[in-house]
Amino acid sequence: MKTLRATKFLAAIAATALTVTAANACSPSLSKPAAHLANSAGQTGAVLPQVRIVDHTYQVPHPLAPAAPGTLIAATDHGPDSRIAGARRWTVLYHSVNRHGTDIPVSGAVLVPRGTPPPGGWPVVSWGHGTTGVAHSCAPSQAPDFGYDAYAQQLRTLVRAGYAVTASDYPGLGTPGMHTYLVGADEGNAVVDIVTAAHHLLPASALSPIWFAVGHSQGGQAALFAARAAHRAPGLRLGGTVAIAPASHLEAMLPGVIASHQSSELSFALYSLAGLTATDPSVDLPSLLGPSAAGTAAQVLNECQQVGYTLLSHVTTDQVLPLSSDQLSPLSAEMAAYGDPDRLPITGPVLVIQGEQDEDVPPQWTAEVVGHLRTLGSPTVEERIYPGAGHEKVLSTSACDLLAFLAAHGGRTTARCAPHRAETG
Repeated sequence: MKTLRATKFLAAIAATALTVTAANACSPSLSKPAAHLANSAGQTGAVLPQVRIVDHTYQVPHPLAPAAPGTLIAATDHGPDSRIAGARRWTVLYHSVNRHGTDIPVSGAVLVPRGTPPPGGWPVVSWGHGTTGVAHSCAPSQAPDFGYDAYAQQLRTLVRAGYAVTASDYPGLGTPGMHTYLVGADEGNAVVDIVTAAHHLLPASALSPIWFAVGHSQGGQAALFAARAAHRAPGLRLGGTVAIAPASHLEAMLPGVIASHQSSELSFALYSLAGLTATDPSVDLPSLLGPSAAGTAAQVLNECQQVGYTLLSHVTTDQVLPLSSDQLSPLSAEMAAYGDPDRLPITGPVLVIQGEQDEDVPPQWTAEVVGHLRTLGSPTVEERIYPGAGHEKVLSTSACDLLAFLAAHGGRTTARCAPHRAETG
């Protein structure tokens, strides 16, 4: 009965999401797609269907015929994107696998620099985005700036440095179903499989077999999980991994939010509970909320992150999540088991980047992640701390060090680099 109530609650959320318009701040409309279809020469030699979006949800064949991870379902070529350094931009739907081993569709974007590929092809950065929300309208591939100006700038930096970029939305963000927020295996698999999808999308000479996993916040966590799943892309070689302010310590998420008495932090807790419900139907989200919180929770889960802050301004953490220690303990343990990125070692070079003034991902947590990975036997894990940098600003502050790390591990050598301007936080 609990599972049924949770399913109905999430179904109501999904139904409400269909009313969100293209004016939503999280998902401005993309430019008009090019008239021609993307070619899947590396996969079947046939022309793929165009990607279709209805009310912010990517349309997926039903039933979806099983296929290998990274197999393309649909693709749309949008041509050069002036907002991302003139990169040729595709929107793609591709096959991936969730933590239960189920074949699922995932959406994302592929960006390729202008001009002729270098000998051996453009190296690939698979970029993991940070939290944007869990509604379909918050899928970064649907936004011209991929959700935030700071992310668009990061992608411009990579493209200008000579990298093709793949940017997964992660499962359930833009595709049918609830986004499995912070479920590490789901995110990591999707970040790897979109690299395979890009190789199916483009001629063999366009892309190098060398790729990198790079991500920020939620995406930093995703990048660490992707590094462990690199074997999913046979024939390709993971050069290295960069985790920028990676999400961690998920066992502290719920108790920390409740104890903080900061209503603005509730969005992360609600996203995490929704993600947990999506991967474990035995978790009953409605029963965890306060008597008057169901409507507010539904609104928050239907909006993108920045809007969610406003919706939560009239409630307290205790009102929304009146959870006892007996309830908190198993929920927190399950979140950690699914999402903590430092429970297994990582093969290959890893750079962990952290802002010293980060209030979203505490520097001491990231230091502990680095320590745990080293203790577990991860051979080369380097950490760099950036004084004065917050959660967003560290993206710009670390840009040149990021490019230097990629170049040192098989990426492109850049003649010069200057940190780009950034947000103040």
